[in-house]
Amino acid sequence: MLIYFLKRLGVAVLVALTVSVLTFSLIYLSGDPAMALAGEEATEADIALIRRVYGYDQPIIVQYWDWLTRALQGDLGRSHYLKEDIADVIFTRLPNTLILAACAITFALVLAIPLGVAAAIRPNSLIDRFALTVAVVGQALPSFWFALILIFFLGIQLRWLPITGTDSWMNFIMPAIALGYYVTPGVMRLTRAGMLEVLQSDYIRTAKAKGLRPIRVLFKHALRNAIIPVVSLAAVQFGFMLGGSIVIETIFSINGLGFLAWETIQRADLPMMQAIVLVFSIFYIVITFLADLLNAYLDPRIRIS
Repeated sequence: MLIYFLKRLGVAVLVALTVSVLTFSLIYLSGDPAMALAGEEATEADIALIRRVYGYDQPIIVQYWDWLTRALQGDLGRSHYLKEDIADVIFTRLPNTLILAACAITFALVLAIPLGVAAAIRPNSLIDRFALTVAVVGQALPSFWFALILIFFLGIQLRWLPITGTDSWMNFIMPAIALGYYVTPGVMRLTRAGMLEVLQSDYIRTAKAKGLRPIRVLFKHALRNAIIPVVSLAAVQFGFMLGGSIVIETIFSINGLGFLAWETIQRADLPMMQAIVLVFSIFYIVITFLADLLNAYLDPRIRIS
């Protein structure tokens, strides 16, 4: 297990370094960052001053190294628009995004895994058709449109839930449903396919022949093996939810990192945009790394692959 851990850790570090290089290059996507900061009416002297103050007159490799060492120390720079430390702004907004993503993936797993298991146990039955309907609707329904439907019925017509803000846990119910339902079909289909394959395995037939209780065979032997690809998919989808929360946070006015990303794009605040991409990427790498370790724990064969 230790060797597998070190291998996956090495891969994660290499990916993180690659992401850092790509993230650093974002500052130059719009051309010369010094000219972008100075504005159209700036003189050559003004541009030269900005280059010297922000270090844009240094070689690219020196700029990258300085940026990376500061980022590792928690210094992500200063926002050109807000005139505040970027790290303070990001970590003030980050909890709302993490809560939303955690609630959304929980909703998706709680809905999708039982449906997938039930559909696999009773293929071509009414529950299987219902699960298929849920999957088809989830794939065809855009998350932003589903969010508007939830707002209209649950927020305006029935007045059960608050529409905007983060004042209480109830504010996260509709956003979590809208965000989580989008990934439910994939998890449900993968669970169903995995369970169908496992339930036809020899060791499941052997467990049944030994007289083990059906519920023990189902959950201890079958689901444990069928859930392994679901863990990997859930980790990927959780990372997607962190980055894909921009639309949902904007619709429900959740003051999170996704909404901050939308504001940053509108303001063309390149250092803030750079930092947000870096934070999202690091979270994604960490989550997939933990999912690999969990899969190795569930299936020892992965450790020697």
